[in-house]
Amino acid sequence: QVRLVESGGRLVPTGGSLSISCTASGDRFPGYIMAWFRQVPGRERDFVAVIGPNSRTKNYAEFAEGRFTISRDNARNSVYLQMNNLKPEDTAVYFCASRTGTRFATQEDDYDYWGQGTRVTVAS
Repeated sequence: QVRLVESGGRLVPTGGSLSISCTASGDRFPGYIMAWFRQVPGRERDFVAVIGPNSRTKNYAEFAEGRFTISRDNARNSVYLQMNNLKPEDTAVYFCASRTGTRFATQEDDYDYWGQGTRVTVAS
């Protein structure tokens, strides 16, 4: 069982920046593929970004390319999402998720563990 806890979500102005974090329990974090998803009410979770265990591979959703950066610190069991030039349409609850294996999945069903989410609101 892996417990994931997100933090850092808050209200930010349009064009602002925000970094959110996710910390995992246990000692297997360095081997996990970690991802960020986001969800607005009434919709499915959308893939945002994924990062491999050694940080060499990172993939982003099209809307995140050039604005968002995913990173991780294996010594701290943490993964981060730096978001710049935020837009009102980025308003959502952001979730981190983990999976084992080697595939950099972008589908919600491919992930094993999820955090409770952190809410990001971008003022219009």
